[in-house]
Amino acid sequence: MKSPIIQVNAFTNRPFAGNPAAVCILSSPQDDKWMQHIAIEMNLSETAFIYKESEDHYQLRWFTVSQEEDLCGHATLASAHVLWEEELVDPKKPITFHSRSGPLTAHREGDHIRLDFPEEPITTLPTIDPALQKHYGDIIQTQGFNRLDHFLELTSEEAVLAFQPEVAINHLVGRRGLIISSRYHRQDVDFVSRFFAPVLGHGIPEDPVTGSAHCALGPYWAERIGKKKFSAFQASARGGHLRVELLNNRVHLLGQAVTIWKGTLEV
Repeated sequence: MKSPIIQVNAFTNRPFAGNPAAVCILSSPQDDKWMQHIAIEMNLSETAFIYKESEDHYQLRWFTVSQEEDLCGHATLASAHVLWEEELVDPKKPITFHSRSGPLTAHREGDHIRLDFPEEPITTLPTIDPALQKHYGDIIQTQGFNRLDHFLELTSEEAVLAFQPEVAINHLVGRRGLIISSRYHRQDVDFVSRFFAPVLGHGIPEDPVTGSAHCALGPYWAERIGKKKFSAFQASARGGHLRVELLNNRVHLLGQAVTIWKGTLEV
């Protein structure tokens, strides 16, 4: 079986930035073991597999190098970008992806793609973990978690940019990863974040741009800033910009994407 596979950089409008994802277009469903092998071969944070179920409706699954994921924003953005760019879907029509997190829709808005995702609200804790407070001092303002990740609000953008995650990520176990965030006061950006997850590979890798984390950050900052539309920046080495909007208990993520290469799987 031959399958088209395309690498896309998501949440950016230029090459060598944003978050890379591979998108594999399947002509028929494949088993989990095969998809996991392909994800390992691609060696990216996420590989998406899409299979057409009906007109403008696609099954979507996401795999890291080690496991299947419940939700991935950047690989969903990449998948929508591929379907429109390859002219498999009319760009004037929305795409509905059927996933482990329920139906996710994508719309084309000029040179941006709008994703409609579920909220992933953060539960805050009444106190900071003493072990974290001892190591990091006063830079942690709030600690919390949601069904996917642990969360730390830091006191400043400088603290976010300088944060060393080893102690926190080794201490906070039982979830996919760790989101850190603070208000941001540059370039008309409302908040800044970073995301760390051992599940993405060996050691403590940092994810370049994490759409699913912003499903938590949107509702969190809405309560604190008092607005429902944000400009967000994820401060990884590659960096990425997102627009985040809250509508009817859903989180809309808007971003751009760039195709890097196209190929064919021969297996």
